[in-house]
Amino acid sequence: MKTLGGTPQARRAERPLILLTNDDGYFRPEIRILFRRLRMLGRTVIVAPDRERSAASLAVTLRRTLRLHKMNSDIWAVDGTPADCVYFALQKILPRRPDLLISGLNPGPNLGQQDAHYSGTVAAALQGTFLGVPSMAVSLIPGPQGSFPLSFAADIVADLAAASLGGGLPSAIALNVNIPAPPVRGVKVTKLGWKFYDPEIIEKRDPRNDVYYWIGTGNPRHEGDGETDVRAADAGYISLTPLHPDMTDQTARRSARMRALARAIKGR
Repeated sequence: MKTLGGTPQARRAERPLILLTNDDGYFRPEIRILFRRLRMLGRTVIVAPDRERSAASLAVTLRRTLRLHKMNSDIWAVDGTPADCVYFALQKILPRRPDLLISGLNPGPNLGQQDAHYSGTVAAALQGTFLGVPSMAVSLIPGPQGSFPLSFAADIVADLAAASLGGGLPSAIALNVNIPAPPVRGVKVTKLGWKFYDPEIIEKRDPRNDVYYWIGTGNPRHEGDGETDVRAADAGYISLTPLHPDMTDQTARRSARMRALARAIKGR
């Protein structure tokens, strides 16, 4: 197993090392523009899936072999999930633990509790947090014409990256960033809201008359108060949501109902 680390003093003397990944593929223009922009801040390495892996969440490939492809000195493609890519980067590719992991730019928002759990973009950042790397996921909200503000978003991410490399990102959290198309009204630090999909199962038949299905997204609806990410995005703000990998509900853990459940199996 590859040893990662080095003393804090030695790492400070080196140029920052930034790991870039996504769930859409190493070849996407969104990750490539971010790659070019972040290279001004430090050595930037892409380790990303070789194809789209949207909604892969934190899945790790355990039941088949994986292939790693070196596209050039600082761009690698993995035929696995975003979480696989983070493992490969830390164990096989990077010379040391990265100073920052950024997952994105995702062409589409990742807002609300369901998106945060389904998203491969967010999952890659959580994977980095599990492994002790300061991490953020960045997603884009399209403008009225359906286009994404790539250059604008890359500049915002560069500002966040510079601040994070300077110690500005809280430890043990993954930062979920959603950037609307300009002009933006400002920035809000938010909590997760709700984005209900009510997905539909679409049934079709192939040329051999066999039935197949698609899971559709339906018409998502946003719910939440003014402090949520969904409301901030709806109002034209950049949303910064700190996500903690510890999903324990501390209030429920201390509740009478949980104590009653524990008593129900006591002595078994």
